[in-house]
Amino acid sequence: MNALAATSRNFRQAARLLGLDSKLEKSLLIPFREIKVECTIPKDDGTLASFIGFRVQHDNARGPMKGGIRYHPEVDPDEVNALAQLMTWKTAVAAIPYGGAKGGIGCAPGELSTSELERLTRVFTQKIHDLIGTHTDVPAPDMGTNSQTMAWILDEYSKFHGHSPAVVTGKPLDLGGSLGRDAATGRGVMYATEALLAEHGKSISGSTFVIQGFGNVGSWAAQIIHENGGKVIALGDVTGSIRNKNGLDIPALMKHRNEGGALKDFHDAEVMDSSELLVHECDVLIPCALGGVLNRENAPDVKAKFIIEAANHPTDPEADEILAKKGVTILPDIYANSGGVIVSYFEWVQNIQGFMWDEEKVNMELHKYMNNSFQHIKAMCKSQDCNLRMGAFTLGVNRVARATLLRGWEA
Repeated sequence: MNALAATSRNFRQAARLLGLDSKLEKSLLIPFREIKVECTIPKDDGTLASFIGFRVQHDNARGPMKGGIRYHPEVDPDEVNALAQLMTWKTAVAAIPYGGAKGGIGCAPGELSTSELERLTRVFTQKIHDLIGTHTDVPAPDMGTNSQTMAWILDEYSKFHGHSPAVVTGKPLDLGGSLGRDAATGRGVMYATEALLAEHGKSISGSTFVIQGFGNVGSWAAQIIHENGGKVIALGDVTGSIRNKNGLDIPALMKHRNEGGALKDFHDAEVMDSSELLVHECDVLIPCALGGVLNRENAPDVKAKFIIEAANHPTDPEADEILAKKGVTILPDIYANSGGVIVSYFEWVQNIQGFMWDEEKVNMELHKYMNNSFQHIKAMCKSQDCNLRMGAFTLGVNRVARATLLRGWEA
């Protein structure tokens, strides 16, 4: 099941639990606006190249729409639509005053030079500048984009609208980015894991972890879990997978990786088959990479007691059912990986106020938001007699539905 079908399925289950009016349910599922633009740029060799860009604005009942921009060859309207919808529920679960959006360009960023990427980003911004804005739609980095991409969008947008640092988040610090933003999703994953384990009388310290993915989210999650006494016993990325039953030395591994080394070449670990990573013995499994990695083929063999969804949609609905029967507790992506958008909100607030926070305040506020969200999800699980995924979805959908009705949806 693709991301759009899975997200829509979860929404409909939540709508049924909440007893939403059928017309309101349909209205909440329909995007506010879908934009498709052609971006033609001169390449470095003088030839012209065209790329298709998308921006889906899903809902703005609770505030400006918010969501990343990804550069990837497989960007398509269905995927962007699913992720925009997911952002609507995610921002509502986090209790931050945003709606949902998502965007992307169908391109292979690794095959484009820095100057070509800059030209592409500026042309894309020119095509959508009148549809985004500080109080309208606030983009952020996603797969294939970074703080430099946001800097180009900020600069191009400001040519039309004047200096507008709050139009994007995930910016470089020198242009109004927030301290703590790089680590935010990974740190949020740790706070979410801490809250879940505490419910079961456990803690980060003394628990064993397997992490799939060693990009921004996976590497920060590994570092912060390690700092808090957790034992990361296996880890994998596109270069391979490694394990050490006594716990990987994460600081040494980070140094190895930052010096250009592949995971499989790390000296203090045993190379393992990547297909075994998700079914490795551990207390907590954290998928931080692609969607759909847990499916009906491998779900029966999962040995973890807890799964923390740091990636978007890593668990297929079929796997969800299998894992539930096995007694595996899943902390859903809609909550578990919300640390990034929460600190993006903090960045937006700082930009509007023109007053920047220190990193300690950012992390303290993130901890508070993650803990509050978890308690609200647990309360929803109790009132609706459902699992954590449905608890999160009913919480998010209910908040958006209430805002929609209060604004006068039927008027």
